[in-house]
Amino acid sequence: MHLRTATRPDLPAILALLADEHEVTDPATVVVDAAYERAFASIEADPRNEMLVLVDDSGLTVGCAQLTYIPGLGQGGRERALVEAVRVRPDRRGEGLGAELMLLAVERARVRGCGLMQLTSNKRRDAAHRFYERLGFARSHEGFKLALRED
Repeated sequence: MHLRTATRPDLPAILALLADEHEVTDPATVVVDAAYERAFASIEADPRNEMLVLVDDSGLTVGCAQLTYIPGLGQGGRERALVEAVRVRPDRRGEGLGAELMLLAVERARVRGCGLMQLTSNKRRDAAHRFYERLGFARSHEGFKLALRED
């Protein structure tokens, strides 16, 4: 397995991973519209954002995660890493790929000098919560969201 920064040709595979949490989506069926193109270009151009892909030895994208580095005055002025859009192909779960993806992402943030890594997870995703706790993440805050648009 290899973790690397995503490039534009990875976009259909990433969107396929994000499309359905329970079923494999063929990247060839994913429509990459202008909004996705703009979003990916913004991530790619921003030094505080990384879209990462986990690729197996055959070249198949088996996982992804987005890291956003947030400057702040807490943590002794160190950045914090926010990890989002963590996905592993449904047909490859149970192989330890999610743990490998997260541990590599944690190491990336550590090397950058981040003071902590944080994430949010939907309250209904009990298995994901157990997964993150096994990796050492602690439930420390209650999160809130406000939808600014209804799509």
